[in-house]
Amino acid sequence: MLRSLHQQQRVQLVLGLIIGIFFGFFLQKGQVTRYDIIMGQLLLTDFTVAKVILTAILVGMLGIYPMKRLGLIQFHPKAGSVGSTVFGSLIFGIGFALLGYCPGTSVGAVGQGSLDALFGGVAGILAGAAIYSIIYPFVRDHIQGLGSFGEITLQELFNISETKMVMGMTVFILAVFVGLEFIGV
Repeated sequence: MLRSLHQQQRVQLVLGLIIGIFFGFFLQKGQVTRYDIIMGQLLLTDFTVAKVILTAILVGMLGIYPMKRLGLIQFHPKAGSVGSTVFGSLIFGIGFALLGYCPGTSVGAVGQGSLDALFGGVAGILAGAAIYSIIYPFVRDHIQGLGSFGEITLQELFNISETKMVMGMTVFILAVFVGLEFIGV
């Protein structure tokens, strides 16, 4: 079933649109499309964004790994490097700090009527994509390969089974939740 879905581009586009609408809806319901919530996260005074992200990671992980075990999906990790991680993090961080939205939350904020997200966020995403397409050859040739660590997953890095990795990440995320509640943020 999933293989046939993989070959139907129009169905994938429709599913992507539907999933994107739900994603935006849940971002809005989680209040992470609000500028003051995002700025609170950046100032380390409101951890709503971290809680939403960690919840998404936990739910996704607990859904994806059983599907992998059943043979319904395969992982295709992409090669990474210190250079591309640092470069991408700097670009993302600068845009996030200047605007107060990340790409997902800016589109979600546009959906709830935030003009700053429309003109700063969506325009910034389009301008950033255009600039990146121009500088990509330089990035590819001089930055992406710096400190390459290949196509490695956390379980391969730590040489542990999938079950131990999922259990460890689950315990870690739950401990972060408990810690955030304990300190009252």
